[in-house]
Amino acid sequence: MINKEPKTFSDFLRTTFKGAIEPIAVFLNRLGVHPDVVTLFGLVGHIVAGYLVIGGHMTVAGIVILVMAPADFLDGTMARLSGKSSIMGAFLDSVTDRYSELILMGCLLAFYLQKPDWISCLAIYAAAAGSILVSYIRSKAEGLGFNAKIGLLSRVERYIILVPALIFNYPMVGIWIIAVLANFTALQRIWHVRQQYLASLAHKE
Repeated sequence: MINKEPKTFSDFLRTTFKGAIEPIAVFLNRLGVHPDVVTLFGLVGHIVAGYLVIGGHMTVAGIVILVMAPADFLDGTMARLSGKSSIMGAFLDSVTDRYSELILMGCLLAFYLQKPDWISCLAIYAAAAGSILVSYIRSKAEGLGFNAKIGLLSRVERYIILVPALIFNYPMVGIWIIAVLANFTALQRIWHVRQQYLASLAHKE
């Protein structure tokens, strides 16, 4: 029942930077580095960035995340080129992505709880909830046979907003944008699944 998936901005980036990512992936494969190690390395980078965020070092945290960004594409490319692609590898990648994002949001929450700035804390909660819902809705929809790979703010877009906000030390600007647009994206996906469901009922008639 799943329709052909539309191309996302992540797909565009993967295609655009394929020439730069693949040689690095080949090099790491030759060194014997397992793709899962790169996946976990990205998670460790977010833990380091989160620690910096709690200490108020937003710019350095943003730079750390920016440096870690290629890991998102490297692990999958390494697995594909080495023939080590697996369901477990894809599962680990997806789970660590969620952990990475929540660690960062949680550390931002810890920072603003120290002030305390309750409005900012609520915005961070809304941003985290919206971000997780965007991923969950797609996963649940695909499990039921529908497609939900649409919307304004997937994970890559969220990072394109949040990383510069951290680097320029305006984290809440990024958080507010994500809080609004991630939840809007979640609603977009819910509506999209509903339309597919109604279309499937009409087709049966």
